[in-house]
Amino acid sequence: MMAVIGIGGKQQNQKTAAERELKKRNEELEKELRESKEREEQMRRELQRAWERLRVAEEAEERLCSQLGELEAEAVSQARDSHARIASLMNQLSRAQNLLHKGGASSIASSS
Repeated sequence: MMAVIGIGGKQQNQKTAAERELKKRNEELEKELRESKEREEQMRRELQRAWERLRVAEEAEERLCSQLGELEAEAVSQARDSHARIASLMNQLSRAQNLLHKGGASSIASSS
């Protein structure tokens, strides 16, 4: 009878040891799962911050493009105004040279 009790006790010890090992492994897995969820949440927050920075950068790019377009339009307008002013001054200079040339020719003719 004692031999049977001894064998039964050994099986009970093995069962308890296996249960402890399973419990320990389960706790480790739960810990790893918590850590994994924390990392996932941290990555989600980082992704959200990156997404927000991207949105802000895109809005800034749109504003800069708009401002650049306005500056280009202003530069074209100023270039046209300058070109018209240069053409006007060239016409004035040409008329002045013609007047000088005519005046010089008539003074040469009257001195001869």
